Amino acid sequence: MSQPTPPFVPRIRDPATPVIVAIDGPAAAGKSSTARWVAERLGFYHIDSGALYRAATAAVLSACDAQPWDEADVLRAAQRVTASDERRTFVLLVDGRELEQEMRGGTVTQNVSRVAQMPGVRDWVNAQVRTLAKGRSVVVDGRDIGTVVFPDAHLKIFLIADPWERARRRLIQRLGRSPADQEIAEETERLVQRDARDSTQTVQAKDAVLIDTTYLTQEEQVERIVALVKVLR
Repeated sequence: MSQPTPPFVPRIRDPATPVIVAIDGPAAAGKSSTARWVAERLGFYHIDSGALYRAATAAVLSACDAQPWDEADVLRAAQRVTASDERRTFVLLVDGRELEQEMRGGTVTQNVSRVAQMPGVRDWVNAQVRTLAKGRSVVVDGRDIGTVVFPDAHLKIFLIADPWERARRRLIQRLGRSPADQEIAEETERLVQRDARDSTQTVQAKDAVLIDTTYLTQEEQVERIVALVKVLR
């Protein structure tokens, strides 16, 4: 999944050009929360590409009472998704309604990997991300960001963490408490299975900076990335 990190060489840019920071990595590696915090620290916009996949999944689930549904169904439902610019982040709406709870729920989580593997849906998400980023300094997290969406990003980060630690963090976020070892073991198995499904989209760009967050606090992760961005400015 990951490769050795080359020495960091800042990409030369025009000072007037907005900065693009791409953050990739496997599920539950802390991409979105770290990217959001980095964006806040820098005064950049934050774009969570994974939320677009979740919004499209929530939209098709609400439109189709029963499965199976296919790529055409998802793309048709995705046309109901819009983004509202709020405090340098983007809130996703379906039919003008915020569906954050549904997007993060179990049913969407069970189906989003399948949706993300659909080529047409990936093209749709990537186009939405590029549109949202246009003319802005952004921190974008998700899949394919540094390899496909923004191959010329000024800074590329690839976050990894031990599967057990990723599972533990995800359960704390979901449950609001410290999970039992058995719960972590079951979640770890689900994450490993998802890693296998998402392997074609979870690829480290050759010029990405690899950060193993297993033993880092989120503040330490953020500080490392912010320091790298400041080199660009």
